[in-house]
Amino acid sequence: MPKIKSEKKTRVHNEVAKQGIMFNKDFGQHILKNPMVITSMVQKAALRPTDTVLEIGPGTGNMTVRLLEQSKKVIACEIDTRLVAELQKRVQGTHFQPKLQIEVGDVLKKDLPFFNVCVANVPYQISSPLVFKLLLHRPFFRCAVLMFQREFAQRLVAKPGDKLYCRLSVNTQLLARVDMLMKVGKNNFRPPPKVESSVVRIEPRNPPPPIPYSEWDGLTRIAFIRKNKTLGSSFKQAAVLATLEKNYKLHCSVHNKDVASDFSIKEKVEKILASVEAAEKRARTMDLDDFMVLLHAFNSEGIHFS
Repeated sequence: MPKIKSEKKTRVHNEVAKQGIMFNKDFGQHILKNPMVITSMVQKAALRPTDTVLEIGPGTGNMTVRLLEQSKKVIACEIDTRLVAELQKRVQGTHFQPKLQIEVGDVLKKDLPFFNVCVANVPYQISSPLVFKLLLHRPFFRCAVLMFQREFAQRLVAKPGDKLYCRLSVNTQLLARVDMLMKVGKNNFRPPPKVESSVVRIEPRNPPPPIPYSEWDGLTRIAFIRKNKTLGSSFKQAAVLATLEKNYKLHCSVHNKDVASDFSIKEKVEKILASVEAAEKRARTMDLDDFMVLLHAFNSEGIHFS
């Protein structure tokens, strides 16, 4: 009996191997082969029969078939035309065929279609841009259950003061609630990656905070230049001051305000930091509220980051 079970589990991979398909490391292709992990990810997505599911990097379709079983439609985005052919072949002639829509190409370069839920074993090299492409997508989706390299997943959920807390943490948590779901060892993939993986659930904040994301992103970019340095130190850098001065003068021009001949951007920035007692704070210990207060202080004085 165990032999039959094993054959069933690996049949698709054997078919792919027979046809000489070598997985492409440039695309981060590591096919999730453990059916238990796939089942768990699909369960955590809490799919409804009316859902349209977006899957990124479907590979040979192990996850895709499970998603098709529980949803109205699956839109699978795949960059590798060889795997697209495998996926098409896998559903051909079955009742799943009309429910599957395959989008061929680089998901980062395409407009995302409408979807309710996203489930994906994400190619690790596109992790960060993909997270923000999803979170800035409209209309809102309900949730995403995504597999990432473990350290990346830990950065997504890190809290102020944690070793891995960074700009990624604070930017993601502004736009979404992020929960760690489970760890996945490298032997659950073929070929095994060099790193361990983890699955997270991302739920967009709807409505999002009333903050222009480009402003927020510009502020955190400066604050996290050196996350262990004080903000006073980060904002003293010549390149930072030059950008803020340019933005300030543009703001004044648009609003017909005069800029004093003895205007000093350095003094203005120091005054703003002092007004919210932020000069001695360090980005690594600041939470969302701290950054919101800081952004409001700058913006209300006409200093913008985008």
